[in-house]
Amino acid sequence: MTTTSSVPFWQEKSLEEMSRVEWESICDGCAKCCLHKLIDDDAQDEVIDTTHMNDQEELHFTSVACRYLNDKKCECTVYKQRTHLVPSCIQLTQDNLEQVFYMPTSCSYRRLQEGRGLPSWHPLLNKGKKSAMHKAGMSVRGKIIFDDMITEEEFEDYIVVWPLKDLD
Repeated sequence: MTTTSSVPFWQEKSLEEMSRVEWESICDGCAKCCLHKLIDDDAQDEVIDTTHMNDQEELHFTSVACRYLNDKKCECTVYKQRTHLVPSCIQLTQDNLEQVFYMPTSCSYRRLQEGRGLPSWHPLLNKGKKSAMHKAGMSVRGKIIFDDMITEEEFEDYIVVWPLKDLD
């Protein structure tokens, strides 16, 4: 006799144990990962866009999004080519979970890695729909400017804290 578990896969498996389909479904689709992040290094007295961080540096989110983001759907328009077209794009995988700190605290991958579970607004808990996430203000919808609309020197003027907002 075969029994099926009524426990959702994300409560039974670690991120490392998930299948590729399960892994992809954990993404809540908020698009906060598409925001440019700046590293503040007090020793250098400057804010820079980078792909790595040292202990003395601080991470800041901006409201500047990648030009390839569809800001209505909160989806990448060049998903399969994104890391080729944007070398600084962080492609979070099961092999580089140590980079989860680049994700906002509301990121579902980060939440699961930290043992906090999925938030109530997550699409997996809402029939696959993003509407609860948008209604809760957890996506980038209506909050961004695209990186091809300003110069990189202006990114610092767009540092924001709303991407750090986390609900339940």
